[in-house]
Amino acid sequence: MSTTNPRVFAASRNEVQPQLTGVHDPALQLVNDWQIARYVSLLLCRVQQRLESRLIVNTGNWGLTADLRNQAQSKAGHTVGGSAAYAVAREAEVLAMTETLKLQDLIPQVAASSLTGVIAKLEMIVGADRDIGDPTDFPWPHIASVLRDLKAVAGELPPYRPDRASTRADAARYWQDACKLLRALADEDALLNATTL
Repeated sequence: MSTTNPRVFAASRNEVQPQLTGVHDPALQLVNDWQIARYVSLLLCRVQQRLESRLIVNTGNWGLTADLRNQAQSKAGHTVGGSAAYAVAREAEVLAMTETLKLQDLIPQVAASSLTGVIAKLEMIVGADRDIGDPTDFPWPHIASVLRDLKAVAGELPPYRPDRASTRADAARYWQDACKLLRALADEDALLNATTL
């Protein structure tokens, strides 16, 4: 199984720091951590989707001309082992999303020490709903309305600007964890198959 990270994890310049780093309100630190984890999970989702699209190249379509069939088979040849990379990417995405959900679960336990911290907690709640629910169902429009009102009084949170180096490091960490997990599962299956023979 390939442990090679996709090119998206390669280092580059022009790094930008998250805007809420160093703020002393625990709710602001929580929202900062949540934004980072959420961004990494979305990045890994895109990596997984790209690998998935490469795997679904249909080389068995006999309606293709010989040139097109050869191109399709050539593309499919580049994804030999692509199914392993896809499995790793899918598992890495799950690990990153699990981290995001764990941070969301901390919202009730973290006390905001400022109005901005309250806004940050509501941003997480409304942001989580965008991912998993229907924003037109009660109480989401009501919470979004309260959030808009608070922002009108206290101001907006600074925009989130991901730090590329830490994003790559987090994504690479989830990638490596996914590789270890899939290797352990493969080893367990091999051991189970060997003992049943």
